Amino acid sequence: MNMLHAFSDKDWFSAEMVADVMSVSKKNVESWAKNGKLVPELDPLTHKKPYSKQQLMGFSQFASLFNSTWDDDMAVVPKRDYTLVELFAGAGGLALGLEQAGFKSVLLNEKDKYACQTLRANRPNWNVIEDDITNVDFSHLKGQVDLLTGGFPCQPFSYAGKQLGFEDLRGTLVFEMARAIKEIQPKVFLAENVKGLTENDNGRTLETIIRVLEELGYTILEKDVYKAIFYKVPQKRERLIIVGVRNDLAQKAKFVKPSPYYRLLTVKDALQAGELFDSPVPESVGQAYPKRKAEIMAHVPEGGYWRDLPIELQKEYMLGSFYLGGGKTGMARRLSWNEPSLTLTCAPAQKQTERCHPSEHRPLTTREYARIQTFPDNWQFAGSATQVYKQIGNAVPVNLALAVGKAIIKLLNGL
Repeated sequence: MNMLHAFSDKDWFSAEMVADVMSVSKKNVESWAKNGKLVPELDPLTHKKPYSKQQLMGFSQFASLFNSTWDDDMAVVPKRDYTLVELFAGAGGLALGLEQAGFKSVLLNEKDKYACQTLRANRPNWNVIEDDITNVDFSHLKGQVDLLTGGFPCQPFSYAGKQLGFEDLRGTLVFEMARAIKEIQPKVFLAENVKGLTENDNGRTLETIIRVLEELGYTILEKDVYKAIFYKVPQKRERLIIVGVRNDLAQKAKFVKPSPYYRLLTVKDALQAGELFDSPVPESVGQAYPKRKAEIMAHVPEGGYWRDLPIELQKEYMLGSFYLGGGKTGMARRLSWNEPSLTLTCAPAQKQTERCHPSEHRPLTTREYARIQTFPDNWQFAGSATQVYKQIGNAVPVNLALAVGKAIIKLLNGL
């Protein structure tokens, strides 16, 4: 283990961090003290009551962090050049992470012109096909591709009670990804999507997609929701990851889930010099608050939200929503330096999903957005600030893609 990264017995974890790791609410964590399951200890330096490494050792989610083999995973190299085709490539978060893992891109498809400009500006040698996927023929790549990936946009649809098959998906972008798999017949595919897909139509939507992929001649090796905070990403983002291998290779195929990183990274890690970046975040363009909103946000403490405002400001800011009940914890939300960021959206100043700087009274800038998604500072984005926020907000975090990519390299090395 690289001891520079390892947790020490003096490391502390807030109730919110414990909740994020263990997929429970902060209230649940705090309630555990009543039955002695997990009792916070007083930190003599901060006078706060967080949780120590020693207390958390018995929980499997934390044990995986404390016993990380991240460096071993990162040391895996491909036995040969493994080829990659990516669909719905966006601004390149997934493709860049897979490149860092060891894959060579032979084709990327994306229809958004600004995202395509981003891809070409950063990787002039990549073969970027700017077109709607429905117009792209992939059959010339049959048998030549090791990995096909895609974060397919999943339109709301319900197939409950129908006799489902490949053709029943026609008209959806899921069908187009399935068609590409059928035409290319890659050794392995990686599909990623939002966590909510697992719950759509009580899980039947995902069951349909899995069944169609199996009908195409693939064995599903992995189907799980990945928390980005485990994979050197300072953000509470979750993505559904599905990995399948062609049936003729399935007997030898083994997918091992990537190890978590040694610790949880925070907004401070993203925006300041340290373990993640070797310099402070560069200046960049960004949205600005109207004068009155900036004045109101100045009253929100670090890590706080609208309920931390004085009552009159709560009413002014929330308007009718003030009387509707519910948490609405994304409204007037300020990030915390010492916690991972909330999931980034396509705009940092949307009222329902505010992403305010931890100590300045403004939304995050585009470069701050990019760092939280673990894009390197030399990865430049095309288009207006609005287009850049959209590209970054829709991206797969680069380091999450890297971790999954190394696991797939290990799989392919074993075939």
